[in-house]
Amino acid sequence: MSPNLALACWTENEQKRQAGWLAAQYGPAPRRILIGDDTLNADAAYRLASQGTAILWRGDFHNGRQLLQAMARRIDARRNDAHKAKRTPRNTADVRSASLSAADIFNQHRLRQSQRAQILNRLLIELVDTPSAQHDTTLSLDLRRAPDVGQACEAAIGPVAGPLLLPLRALQGYIGAYEWLRKGVAVPGLPGRIHVSYGVFSPNRGEYLDLVQQAPLPSTRLAFDIGTGSGVLAAVLAQRGVQAIVATDLDDRALDCARRNIERLGFEQIVELRKADLFPAGTSPLIVCNPPWLPARPTTAIENAIYDPDSRMLLGFLHGLGAHLDNEGEGWLIMSDLAEHLGLRAPDFLPQAISDAGLRVIDRLDTRPRHAKPLDTSDPLYAARRLETTSLWRLGQR
Repeated sequence: MSPNLALACWTENEQKRQAGWLAAQYGPAPRRILIGDDTLNADAAYRLASQGTAILWRGDFHNGRQLLQAMARRIDARRNDAHKAKRTPRNTADVRSASLSAADIFNQHRLRQSQRAQILNRLLIELVDTPSAQHDTTLSLDLRRAPDVGQACEAAIGPVAGPLLLPLRALQGYIGAYEWLRKGVAVPGLPGRIHVSYGVFSPNRGEYLDLVQQAPLPSTRLAFDIGTGSGVLAAVLAQRGVQAIVATDLDDRALDCARRNIERLGFEQIVELRKADLFPAGTSPLIVCNPPWLPARPTTAIENAIYDPDSRMLLGFLHGLGAHLDNEGEGWLIMSDLAEHLGLRAPDFLPQAISDAGLRVIDRLDTRPRHAKPLDTSDPLYAARRLETTSLWRLGQR
């Protein structure tokens, strides 16, 4: 058993069974596991999962997927019924509860999403070791009509030995992420696609890349890319003619992903990757950072690319920028103002933080989102998303 795995135990066919469990990603191993197959209907599965019982699926793989979808529909239907019941306030207390702030709406949305995930993650599958041409063994599903999931699992969780219990919903995420990894994301101006590993922020929202491609370069001699992730910003700067780039990240998965992208694009002689918490040693005439945009606490490891608790990375970048910036150099901060519209940051938080760090704003380039969410009126965060602006702040020493 891998030291990174917890142990899940259950009884099946009157025999004690056990398998690995990814506790770091999915919390403690389920305490109660029952066996489910094609005879289990969605109402019974939803009721068991809502009561905290995990279901280990032994039926047809595609029927398991359909069962998961049916459970999700029941969760959403009950949520919609509860929402409708609250739409007509009946007394003063109801009126007060109906007048929620944007931050309250955001926090309630995250809570509902977390509760939904907890229920759906109780439909489990078992991955077992099978012989492999590339390795000694690979993970596979012993279910009817099951796809080949070995490469998707290895790309997402690394070389883990079976048996391993996993939420079916998580496996679907691995499969989808692996397809994105294989296909890559097209970035205008680059000589190839950016291929993003599971758990690394993907540049699907390309409007902020346009800002980096358009902003006037203060120098082409050297640049630092802080929190490089997939390496996409380092690649854009290299394509623009920056002669040397030092790209940092604290996450090994991100550094591996960035290294593959930089090599695939032919920029390995220009971009040097270093493991660091924010800045490398030395100074540079250009320092670029695209930190997570929302100051909230991630509930899973995969949310680290989205949420920046207490704005740690943002403030760390601002307060460390002056010491690493050449005279007359620029720091490029790429941020969305969605947090301000959600009530998670005060409207003057960022300008004040810039000033407190001893920096000045040289210029600001703005763009509006091009993705579909600002147009989705059913999104609980629609009121904030429709106002969102993404900006590249050009900062200098005061």
